Amino acid sequence: MSAASNLPVIVLVRPQLGENIGKAARAMLNFGLTEMRLVTPRDGWPNPSAGPAAAGADVVLEQAQVFGSVADAVADCAHVYATTVRKRGVTKPVLTPDAAARDIATAEGRSAILFGPERSGLETDDVALARAIITVPINPQFGSLNLAQAVILCAYEWSKHRDLVSPTEEELLPPAPQEELEGLIAHFERMLEPKGYFLPPSRAGATRRTLRSMLTKPGWNHLEVRTLRGILSSLEKPDRTG
Repeated sequence: MSAASNLPVIVLVRPQLGENIGKAARAMLNFGLTEMRLVTPRDGWPNPSAGPAAAGADVVLEQAQVFGSVADAVADCAHVYATTVRKRGVTKPVLTPDAAARDIATAEGRSAILFGPERSGLETDDVALARAIITVPINPQFGSLNLAQAVILCAYEWSKHRDLVSPTEEELLPPAPQEELEGLIAHFERMLEPKGYFLPPSRAGATRRTLRSMLTKPGWNHLEVRTLRGILSSLEKPDRTG
């Protein structure tokens, strides 16, 4: 099976607003999905409001296909999932987005995920076409997700089973050697001693240990230690006048 063949198809059923179609396209492309299918969009297609909302995900909109029914939109798909917060009178397996993503990532044949119109969600007849239902634990007092939010939940979970590359992270420097930490601790003690910080003498040992514990716990790297030493050195200098 080719890598492209198990990319799930995102099917927006009777979407109402062009802006929401664009936002859904943006959510898709964030996680490597490009195939969008639209079932009788309310305002027709193409929709001039979709492009700006897509924020650069033009490839998804340009390739979007329009169908007259859900059945036509998923005719070539062996596995169909319906997103809904309730079962709507049909008995289907109920999966989380993560469980559905695992199935999709290993399934033979194409998979499609259905998303209903913004106001009412999928109808019972739409859900009846699906093999399983995808739903998420959600606040029962406020179970409304907008279209792009629903798409991004499923797209993100699917992406975890693919070799997508995370944005470049700043390389972490190793912790500073103990010698540099000792210098930092000694610098603090030198400044605090004349201020009476370690008085009374009976508590000096415990106070020094607490200070040492605080300064060693973060695992400062050498640049951070150098910065802290620079701050302390600056505080030691007489105040500037004028």
